[in-house]
Amino acid sequence: MNISATVTQKQLSELLLNIAVVRPVFIWGPPGIGKSTLVQQFAESLGLPCVSLLGSQLAPEDIIGVPQILDGVSQFCPPKMIARKEPYCLFLDELNACSQEVQKAFYSLIQEHRIGEYELPKGSIVVGAGNRAQDSAIVKPMSSALINRMMHVQLKVSHKDWLEWASVNEIHPYIIEYINLRPDHLWTQPPKHEEPFSTPRSWHMLSDALHEYGEGITDEALEIMAYGCLSPHHAGQFKAFIKQIKNRYQLSAIMDGDERWPHKPEDRDILYFLSQSFRAQLIKQLPDEKEVMNEKQKKLAHRAKALIKELASISLEIAQMVVSRQGEDEGLPGWFMVDIVRDLPRLVERKEA
Repeated sequence: MNISATVTQKQLSELLLNIAVVRPVFIWGPPGIGKSTLVQQFAESLGLPCVSLLGSQLAPEDIIGVPQILDGVSQFCPPKMIARKEPYCLFLDELNACSQEVQKAFYSLIQEHRIGEYELPKGSIVVGAGNRAQDSAIVKPMSSALINRMMHVQLKVSHKDWLEWASVNEIHPYIIEYINLRPDHLWTQPPKHEEPFSTPRSWHMLSDALHEYGEGITDEALEIMAYGCLSPHHAGQFKAFIKQIKNRYQLSAIMDGDERWPHKPEDRDILYFLSQSFRAQLIKQLPDEKEVMNEKQKKLAHRAKALIKELASISLEIAQMVVSRQGEDEGLPGWFMVDIVRDLPRLVERKEA
């Protein structure tokens, strides 16, 4: 599905409240970003029970029911889960993972709220959701007739919305603090090969495991859980973050001059994590244009150059990663890079070599 506009979790909740009550809505998005949870919360907000059907596990008879002979004629009896007397929210999860025959069975249910002679109670709502073909998920082409029966939205991950949700849903404080520092690690595109990858759902799983272990968790157990839930790079960074907390290295203290970069060989993973957090903070706080800087930003830029120089004396490679572009991010502002080239030419020369 090609939808140019995307919505955040908050925007989706508002759309559902205003649209789903009158027309069916289909939510597209990658695995693990909270589609199912948002629909359940939406149903709860309306005081409706939420009945979920998993498209990948359905056969046509699970929708239209089985025939029964009454007075010499056959009549289809829809399943008890669907044929309810009170209004409810019917959530068709993984709708685009079901077969073409099952998709056809949903036509009248989605368009007319009807299966054979049975009609959904007045006030019932139908919402669908599914992953995208590019997510390496099990999906099948959705028929044009089914597409045209629903309004379609594409959900994207918003770390602000997720952190707001996490703060009132008992997500482990370590994870909330980590995502505050590295919001870009909340979600990553599903890999093309078989390995864990970071999503809001996988962070939630890790949070549950951390709560169960409690304060007595060992470094070995933490490593096993992190690498079992998250993208390998994110798992290594999270492990270093926990080690940083235990060793009381704080980026804010380093930036204020109260602490220095950790320089021991055994602390190299902490140094890497701190430097990446430092880079992310510079990208976030330094403006694109030098002329619009305020006094606080000027002090930050001056201090940042000194810290990069100090970092280079410990590890030139890590310092180079701070100033270089990574993946699809925009990197440090151009004017700041000009200052780096002028004040720290050796760092840039070695980086380009």
